[in-house]
Amino acid sequence: MTNAAALPGQPRGGAISGPATVRAHCVLAPNPSAITLDGTNTWIVAEPDSDLAVVIDPGPLHEGHLAEVVATVERAGRRVGLTLLTHGHADHAEGASRFAELTGTRVRALDPALRLGDEGLAGGDVVTTGGLELRVVPTPGHTSDSLSFHLPADGVVLTGDTVLGRGTTMVAHPDGRLGEYLDSLRRLRSLTVDDGVHTVLPGHGPVLADARGAIEYYLAHRASRLAQVETAIENGHRTASEVVAHVYADVDRSLWPAAELSVRAQLEYLGERDLI
Repeated sequence: MTNAAALPGQPRGGAISGPATVRAHCVLAPNPSAITLDGTNTWIVAEPDSDLAVVIDPGPLHEGHLAEVVATVERAGRRVGLTLLTHGHADHAEGASRFAELTGTRVRALDPALRLGDEGLAGGDVVTTGGLELRVVPTPGHTSDSLSFHLPADGVVLTGDTVLGRGTTMVAHPDGRLGEYLDSLRRLRSLTVDDGVHTVLPGHGPVLADARGAIEYYLAHRASRLAQVETAIENGHRTASEVVAHVYADVDRSLWPAAELSVRAQLEYLGERDLI
C-alpha cells in the first residue's frame, strides 16, 4: 500500500537507463490501482550474452500482458528459462500458471502451492540460469512467503512488495508480521552496507537509485507509525479501525482497509512485547 509520503525514484518501464542495471528490463502490467500504483512490475533479467532469461513475477492473469512479456524476451533474442515469484499475491502470481504454459518453464516460489515443478525457493538459494546469478533473500513480513532477489552483478535487489518505488507497503496481517518485516528491512539494509547493493527494483513504482536511503526511510517510517499507534492507544483509540482513523487521517480513505491490516500487525507486535 502507499501513503502520502513518496520516495524519490527514477521513471521506469522498458530497459533501465544509466548505471542501475544492464541485466534487468521491466514490463509494466496494465493493472493500476491505489494499491498497485502504476501496475505490477514484471522483471526480465538475463546475462547480456545469454539466450536465456528469468522472469520475476509474471503478474496478473492478463493474456495481453503475459504475451507482451514473452514477446519482449523474444525480441531480445532470448527465451524464458525460468519463472520466479517474490510472493503469492494475485497481482504478482495469478498469471504464473498460464505464463508457464506459454513458455514451458518451471515456476519456483517459497510457497509449495505456487510452484510448478519439483524445485522451490528458500533463503540462501542461488539461482543460476543462462549464466545469471540471483541470490534468494528471505524477506517475510509483507507476507510470510515474501522473497527478494539479489543480483550482485548489477548491485541491485528486486524486492517485490517489501520495498516499493513510491510510498510504503502494508504488513498484510495476519499472514504478514511486523517483527519479521522489520528484520527483513534490516536484512536488505545489510546488503547495501556489506554487499554493494545500490539500487532497488521494486514490484510496483519506479526504480530507487538510493537503495540504502529508501530502506532507511522505510525503517524510520515504521518506527514513526508504531509510535503514532502507541499514542493513539494511550488516547483511548482501542480498535484497529479507530486507530486507522486517527493515525492515517492524511491517507486516502481508499487505502484504509490496507492500513487496517498494518495496524492489526502493529497492535499484535506491541501486545507481544507487553507495550500495550
